Amino acid sequence: MDAVSDVARSRLGATPGAIAVLHTWTQTMRFHPHVHCIVTGGGLSLDRARWIGTRPSFFLPVRVLSRVFRGKLLERFEAAVSSRSLSMPETFARQRLQEAASTPWVVYSKAPMAGPDQVLRYLSRYSHRVAIGNERILAFHDGEVTFRYRDRRRANRAALLTLPATEFVQRFLLHTLPSRFVRIRHYGLLANGQRTALVERARALLGSAAPPEPIVSTTEDWQALYQRLTGRDPERCPVCHLGRVRIAYALDPTPSRGP
Repeated sequence: MDAVSDVARSRLGATPGAIAVLHTWTQTMRFHPHVHCIVTGGGLSLDRARWIGTRPSFFLPVRVLSRVFRGKLLERFEAAVSSRSLSMPETFARQRLQEAASTPWVVYSKAPMAGPDQVLRYLSRYSHRVAIGNERILAFHDGEVTFRYRDRRRANRAALLTLPATEFVQRFLLHTLPSRFVRIRHYGLLANGQRTALVERARALLGSAAPPEPIVSTTEDWQALYQRLTGRDPERCPVCHLGRVRIAYALDPTPSRGP
C-alpha cells in the first residue's frame, strides 16, 4: 500500500484510505498468498482542506504504480538479503533478486465488476475464516479426505478432490498464521491512529452522514448471534436438519503437561 499512497500523493495530490485483507489459500488449499484491498476512490488533499475524487473510470496510472511497487519491493528484498534474514543462501537470494529486477512487472487495476457492496460482502466472508469449512468436507474413509471445491479452470464448476489425510492436514496448516499476526490492515486515512478524525473530516467534506451506531445486546448469547447473522441454527444437525446438537462433554482447554 506504500506504492498506492505514494503515487496517489504525487499524481492525485491526496491521501487515500485502504483496507487490506490477507488471503493465503486456493479452493484446493494450495498456498497462494495474496491481498484483497478496498481503496477509496480519491482522498483527502494533503492540507486536508478538501476531498479530491478520481474520475469514474480512472484511479491511478498503472504503469507508474507498477514501477513504484517494483522498486519498493526490490528495495526491501535487497535489505532482507543484506541482513541475512531470509531462510535461503545469500548467493541464491541475490540471483533471485537479479532475476526479479530484470523482469517486467504488471500491475492490474480495475473497478469491482458487481459494485462495492459485493466486494464488501466477499471480503467479510474471508476476514475471519479458515482455509476450509466443515460444509465442504464430504467424507473421511480409509485414511483419505474428500472435499468439494470450485474448479476455476472449468467455469467454477463443482468438483471433488480426495487427499491422504496427512496431506489434507499439511495443506490446512499452511494457512495457520503466526501468533499475533494481523490479517486485516488499514492504511492512509483509515490507519488506526488517525482514522476517527480523518474519516469524520472526509464525511464532512463529502456531506455524508455518519453510519448509525450498531445495536449491541448484552443478553444475546453466541448461538442467537450466529443465527441472526447467518440465518442458520448452530444447534441443528447439519445432516438431517431435524435433530438438535447437544453438548455431551467439554474438554479442558488447558494442555496437559507430561512428566
